[in-house]
Amino acid sequence: MFGVDRISEISSPDSLRKRSQDRDSLLLTATLRRVGRGAPVPVRIRNLSAGGLMAEHGPVLPVGAEVEIELRSLGLVRGTVAWSAEGRVGIAFDEEIDPKAVRKPVTVRAPGEEKPLKRPL
Repeated sequence: MFGVDRISEISSPDSLRKRSQDRDSLLLTATLRRVGRGAPVPVRIRNLSAGGLMAEHGPVLPVGAEVEIELRSLGLVRGTVAWSAEGRVGIAFDEEIDPKAVRKPVTVRAPGEEKPLKRPL
């Protein structure tokens, strides 16, 4: 869990410059909720890195709030609100993730495309 020192570190000039180089712009949907409070709400992720994300989110969340976000291929990821403005929120993850795993397309097989079952010899 991040404290105030970690949040200050996240918004230092050197840190901001490094973060802008390490993140990719994209558009993914996910669900977000404050830890221990209420139901998950849908959000649109606008950029993502190993250490955090920026998402479009209706209500303003307080800086320092603990949140969980459901990311495809990874499941629930915990983090802390690093900044919040009307309509957008920045979240710093508690532990780094593999952003490539989240960006992988979900494949759905059409009926009849199932893999054949292996037969015992």
